[in-house]
Amino acid sequence: MRLLLAEDDLDLVAILKKDLETAGYAVDVADNGIDAEYLGNEAIYDVAVLDLGLPRRNGIEVLNNWRAKGNNLPVVVLTARNAWHERVEGLKVGADDYLGKPFHVEELLARLTALLHRTSQQPGGTLRVCNMVLDEERQNVTTTDGLSHKLTGTEFRLLRYLLLHPGKVLSKSELTDHIYDQDSDKDSNIIEVYIRRLRKLMGNDCIETRRGQGYVFRDH
Repeated sequence: MRLLLAEDDLDLVAILKKDLETAGYAVDVADNGIDAEYLGNEAIYDVAVLDLGLPRRNGIEVLNNWRAKGNNLPVVVLTARNAWHERVEGLKVGADDYLGKPFHVEELLARLTALLHRTSQQPGGTLRVCNMVLDEERQNVTTTDGLSHKLTGTEFRLLRYLLLHPGKVLSKSELTDHIYDQDSDKDSNIIEVYIRRLRKLMGNDCIETRRGQGYVFRDH
């Protein structure tokens, strides 16, 4: 899953980016509101973490502009702990959740997971599709034979994206956009390699190839 981190505190960014990547997110960073707004309109992100105190254009304005353009990107806003008015204003203009600074990274990760599940209409702490279970905290998958398999970072990001969009045709370019950050070498052919790896774990029938279109994770 690809995440936009809009935050100008470089020390906080260094901590969050590392922890978010460890948790299975491909992370791009914007350190001001103008860049954050532009990137957020690129339709390549699954979720955004947006500091309301950004320079050049504050987070409220960024979020308001996104929503005015029909951009429904799920957003967790970050505010100063005592700035209750910012949280209220953020929710009014379309934030999905908020977190006051300082905070524990574990809480942010839990809120992001819950938000992604709600957005994909799969509420709950675990992804269960086609009798398979993905443990997002441990980054392993339990297959229909009851065996648990540890996933690499890319395998995890790809499988999580597939599981959050069951039954939907996903092109190689879309998958590439959503599992790699902007600094990665985006070779769409590598997607085929990882699809083959996942099929070895779960069986060939779980991921269907649609010639000229992409892939579908079968939800039945």
